[in-house]
Amino acid sequence: MTEEIETVWQGKFITTKRQGQWEYVSRARNIEAAVILAVDDGHVLLVEQYRVPLGADCLELPAGLVGDETAGEAIELAAGRELEEETGYRAGRLETVGRFASSPGMVSETFTLVRAHDLVKVGDGGGVEGENITVHRVRLDQVADLMADKRKAGVLMDVKLLTLLGAQLIQN
Repeated sequence: MTEEIETVWQGKFITTKRQGQWEYVSRARNIEAAVILAVDDGHVLLVEQYRVPLGADCLELPAGLVGDETAGEAIELAAGRELEEETGYRAGRLETVGRFASSPGMVSETFTLVRAHDLVKVGDGGGVEGENITVHRVRLDQVADLMADKRKAGVLMDVKLLTLLGAQLIQN
């Protein structure tokens, strides 16, 4: 028998829950997340922004919430909107890769990884007011070097960046 899930606290975007002795955080109102892997012409688009929970800047793949403003929003629609807002690039085609869990021991949130194809620069990016996002268009063979330089400067790395280092991490 599964133990009852108790809502301990709920805000606009997150909910803390308890099931037996297990405590965890989930998204409120069935909000989801989309993470965008935007690779074009041998380059990948990355974003850097200050993250309050970390108290530091973080280098990440572009991402955003799905359904936070419009219930039932399609993941691909949200991913395209977020890619353009954050990076200034529009995708000619979006492809859903799959659903993943980022920290399953503490957070029930999952994200859908969306691959963006046929990118066209249509603006400056930088996010919506107050986000202050810095856009990085980086050659794939220079991602590891950028990450090393950013770490030295005190920037934290989002775990999803491992998608760009996979082969390098398992070779010798």
